[in-house]
Amino acid sequence: MTQGLPEWRITREPYYRPVGDELAQFRQAHARRLPLLLKGPSGSGKTRFVEHMAWALDRPLITVVCHEDMTASDLLGRYLLDAQGTVWHDGPLTLAARHGAICYLDELIEARPDALVALHPLADTRRALPLERKGELLQAHPNFQLVASYNPGSNRALQPATRQRFVALALAPPNAEAQAEIVVQESGVTPAMAARLVAIARGACGSRDSQDSQDHADAAVSTRMLVHAGQLMREGAAARVACDMALTQALDDDPEIAQAVRDLVEAHFT
Repeated sequence: MTQGLPEWRITREPYYRPVGDELAQFRQAHARRLPLLLKGPSGSGKTRFVEHMAWALDRPLITVVCHEDMTASDLLGRYLLDAQGTVWHDGPLTLAARHGAICYLDELIEARPDALVALHPLADTRRALPLERKGELLQAHPNFQLVASYNPGSNRALQPATRQRFVALALAPPNAEAQAEIVVQESGVTPAMAARLVAIARGACGSRDSQDSQDHADAAVSTRMLVHAGQLMREGAAARVACDMALTQALDDDPEIAQAVRDLVEAHFT
């Protein structure tokens, strides 16, 4: 067992309900320390999946939420002033590479090009990280693995020079039975209540598709939203109120979509 980075270790098993062979596929990529790219829509369980695998593999997990203002220095590190003077501070990517953690880059597609280029030496056979400002060429720890995720529905695209450094794994959305199991486990509602919530989500998806609107292509009731509704119910919220807060109001501002979801809620919770 590796004892490094105790503050980045997950000590309790995160619940994850597999929908295919993704557990074995992650282990296979990890055995070779191959950079792994997870593809799936928002709410499909990508982050929870990585947390579960970090726990199962007994690896520290350092998560970075990528965004358009994130620079290479935010990942690599920088010199900062403290009581001892000017001191180098490792960024999250450097910290993971130095100590053998899994570095998870959530929504990689949102990162700036200069930040993505900084990944390239770590994501190929070199497994090295040039820290030019520090004058160091860091060889990645043998246990280091790079994992990233993105939503294929995004309007952006990864450049081939970045994408082709990864092996990829598509996470399919859970079927109705699996989705209900997740809602029960994560929120504590009864299986019957979870089945109603799932039915609302499935109906909302069909309603959205029938509108054939590209403007709301991402407007789908995710498992995460159903869990939120269940958690509100467990805290005493009436079913309609919980669904209005977690589903109708959180889903989309388009009045037609909101009304379609509201009608589904009323049909299942009369």
